[in-house]
Amino acid sequence: MANTYTQLYAHIVFSVKNRKYVILKKYKEEIQKYFCGIAKEYNSRILKINCMPDHTHILLSFGPNHSLAEIVRALKANSSRFINEKKFVIGKFQWQEGYGAFSYSRSQVESVSNYINNQENHHKKKTFQEEYIELLKKFDVEYNEEYVFDLK
Repeated sequence: MANTYTQLYAHIVFSVKNRKYVILKKYKEEIQKYFCGIAKEYNSRILKINCMPDHTHILLSFGPNHSLAEIVRALKANSSRFINEKKFVIGKFQWQEGYGAFSYSRSQVESVSNYINNQENHHKKKTFQEEYIELLKKFDVEYNEEYVFDLK
């Protein structure tokens, strides 16, 4: 084969360090646009994003030139720097170490987008911790609940 063709989708989830509620609604759109710009630099596209006060969901379409870990590292590091430079939070902003990434097929993109879009309503019924544990179980990811969240 002369060329490489891929179709890769990942639902990425990560939280604010110490699970603090610091991402304010008034800055949400600007932060989300910044995430999209970072993804573009990695030949990736954010299909859906929703920054909640204490965590973020991203549906990412990405190619074969960069690993998912590399893209997520860039998304988190550059967005942290952006949030700090803009002084969107009091004190130093950081994302918690680690993330969850779950793969989906093209036929599931619409339902995952709707799920991400509906986060505000979703979290009226369950916490982020409950949601995240559900995702880990749904995808049969082995984990130790003691180490899932860094609450130091």
